[in-house]
Amino acid sequence: MRAEAKWVRSSPRKARLVVEHIRGRTVPEARTVLAFSERAVAREVEKVLRSAVANAEANHGLVGDDLVVSSAYVDEGPTIKRWRARARGRVARIRKRTCHITVKLQPVAKTETRRAPESPQEEEKPKKAPAPRRQPAKKKEAAA
Repeated sequence: MRAEAKWVRSSPRKARLVVEHIRGRTVPEARTVLAFSERAVAREVEKVLRSAVANAEANHGLVGDDLVVSSAYVDEGPTIKRWRARARGRVARIRKRTCHITVKLQPVAKTETRRAPESPQEEEKPKKAPAPRRQPAKKKEAAA
């Protein structure tokens, strides 16, 4: 269960910042995170997530809300090169970067539960006491 968007007109670096937030989350959580993200590429990532869920439901008969984002990554696509005129007959290169966004889903394992601590010491480790502060040396008063 995977989906891929190719040649997305956003730089890979910007897309990776958004994708990091959904990796390892359940599909409803990931949708919520993407809905409240202010970054423009979040809309593209949301489209890929919706496509991956649709693939899982149509091809494997799974329920979309019972899936987790097992991996999500962004690869670099081809860079479109343009030129901009500058002073004194020079040019500056403009790089319009693209990326490929991939989202993979897996069913949530029902047996995954957090294990309880064996002993109370494991639960709460004692914190180190802070080192005592050194007092400034007192000035000796001159004898009169």
